Amino acid sequence: QRESNVRSYCRRFTETFVAASGCEQTTQSGKTYLDFFAGAGALNYGHNNPYIMGRVIEYLNSGGVIHSLDMHTAAKREFLTTFTEKILKPRGLSYRVQFCGPTGTNGVEAALKLARKAKGREGIFSFMGGFHGVTMGSLSATGGQDFRNGAGRCLSGVTFFPYPGKPYDGIDVPGYIRAVLDDDHSGVAKPAAIILETVQAEGGVNVAPIEFLKEIRRICDERDILMICDDVQVGCFRTGGFFSFERAGIQPDMVILSKSISGCGFPMSLMLMKPECDVWNPGEHSGTFRGYQPAFVGAKAAIEFAEENNLPETVRQSSEFLLSYLRENLSEIDGRITAGGVGLIIGIDYSGISEQSSLAGKIAGICFERGLLIETAGRGDEVLKLLPPLTTPREQLKRGCDIILESTRVALG
Repeated sequence: QRESNVRSYCRRFTETFVAASGCEQTTQSGKTYLDFFAGAGALNYGHNNPYIMGRVIEYLNSGGVIHSLDMHTAAKREFLTTFTEKILKPRGLSYRVQFCGPTGTNGVEAALKLARKAKGREGIFSFMGGFHGVTMGSLSATGGQDFRNGAGRCLSGVTFFPYPGKPYDGIDVPGYIRAVLDDDHSGVAKPAAIILETVQAEGGVNVAPIEFLKEIRRICDERDILMICDDVQVGCFRTGGFFSFERAGIQPDMVILSKSISGCGFPMSLMLMKPECDVWNPGEHSGTFRGYQPAFVGAKAAIEFAEENNLPETVRQSSEFLLSYLRENLSEIDGRITAGGVGLIIGIDYSGISEQSSLAGKIAGICFERGLLIETAGRGDEVLKLLPPLTTPREQLKRGCDIILESTRVALG
């Protein structure tokens, strides 16, 4: 009665949730749901991870600073030291860190703004199927028409190109970009930056081939264009490595992190930039909530937790199990259903069953009735997106898959 029409997830997940632990949430009525949604990727380490929350509770009980704008604090220093020593240095990365507003779109806005300032050009190249946020700047680089319609005005300054895979199979996208840049009659000026997700999450779990990522990096190097990697949903070990671009052996000029960076669902976003890109004047890009201290504490603890528990290996093993189990059993239901992904972001694509429109949405609804939280993605919402916490035990992964498989059978009659 009181909340705006803009609310969305609570329309699909209609229960009232009161408690959560690991890969499960419990409702007011006492029903327990297995969570393959994980706060849209904000809970990679699980709900109320004891290791991380223990550190946060200890900090809160100590009377530590909660809000400090961008002033020096012990919590910020300790996070930056840990992030540098355990994440950046081992990967040969020299990024500077900018703390942005509390959510991913704030990091995207900062990156687009800085790229334009650094290069003195207005244009941005983005990709069809991409999602970068819904504030005006990030929305201009987001492909989904439903999101763009909410702007109420023309969104300009961004040129879109096909992303590898469906529905643009067979297109040489890097070659096309080079041709557009070389054509003095293309009507498209050289951009300040190219922004991309190495795995399009909202776009339908589209995984970019390694050679494609390398070619985009080459184009940026050849043409003096900045490469921006949006790692908001697929960073923080979601694809195995801490950064999703590690598998391609490249270094973007800017990287955006949010969602799981705080380790426990606290609002936090970062924009990482190569030192030569850091052309800001003091205070030129600001915001009140860019220094939530409990998020720094949680972020430091999350990095330590991942290292102590060898999280990348856990993700690798869980990914192999999920893909193998799903593919084997889905093929028995209908050979037109496919499953793919990388790490623990996996998509089940039902678009091949042409006679069943909105099938994935129907299946997600049945899953919810049977105790599984899961969302859809992609064109026409025909992909079921699996995004379980990275710490989900094998038994729970199998249980979630069995609910999906049974829900698929029910939906297909």
